[in-house]
Amino acid sequence: MDPKALRELTVDELREKHRQFKEELFNLRFQNAIGQLSNTSRIKEVRRTIARVLTVLHEKESIAERAGVRG
Repeated sequence: MDPKALRELTVDELREKHRQFKEELFNLRFQNAIGQLSNTSRIKEVRRTIARVLTVLHEKESIAERAGVRG
């Protein structure tokens, strides 16, 4: 997913996406371990997507935190 699409999601939706991608990463690693994974580059893509999700999630949380402190 691209960061623009991620920024449009709510905090709860981002947490759900994070959970889904972590589950996918687990499955990919499992498939790789038993030799069923043909496209190993997908692991790298999913790891980067997880990092993007976490970055946007932390951005949104810090913005909400700062707004709460100021407001």
